[in-house]
Amino acid sequence: MWKWILTKGASAFSHLPCFFLLFLVCSLSVTCNDIGRDMHSTEVSNSSMVVGRHVRSYDHLLGDVRRRKLFSFHKYFLKIDKNGKVSGTKKENDPFSILEIKSVEVGVVAINAMNSNYYLAMSKQGKIYGAKEFGVDCKLKERIEENGYNTYASLQWKNKGKQMFVALNGKGSPKKGQRTRRKNTAAHFLPIVVPQ
Repeated sequence: MWKWILTKGASAFSHLPCFFLLFLVCSLSVTCNDIGRDMHSTEVSNSSMVVGRHVRSYDHLLGDVRRRKLFSFHKYFLKIDKNGKVSGTKKENDPFSILEIKSVEVGVVAINAMNSNYYLAMSKQGKIYGAKEFGVDCKLKERIEENGYNTYASLQWKNKGKQMFVALNGKGSPKKGQRTRRKNTAAHFLPIVVPQ
């Protein structure tokens, strides 16, 4: 019986490939339209996801903690002492010059002195100080300059529209933010790795 149906079926439906092809083309065009609509709506709904994914691709930077010493262009190590005073020291083994630099946003860091537990901060008036609690004064924009040194500018505060930078003068004293510029070598620091 099966043999007869197969033989007869083969001759009876000799045009099946054309019919089947036509059926496939019709259903594919419907399916493709549906898929196209779905893909378009997915693209629209995922457009924010694509943008989000681009932003999230920097997530590996967030929470990244580096233990460093900041060595100024004028050959001072930036330190924050037990009273929160920021200054420069020539002593390589000064425990208050060991800093933790943590990424808090893309290109933005918080710098904490490990042994005094003060954050490097800049007030609205451009004064550099040690803050016991992390706040807006502690958010610093980190940038690698053309000479290979890093600069740290206040994220929150500007002076007449110009950025204010963390800087140590030739005597190792902090400079007021209003008196600093990106190109001033007083604002240039080399992050030196501290062994764990």
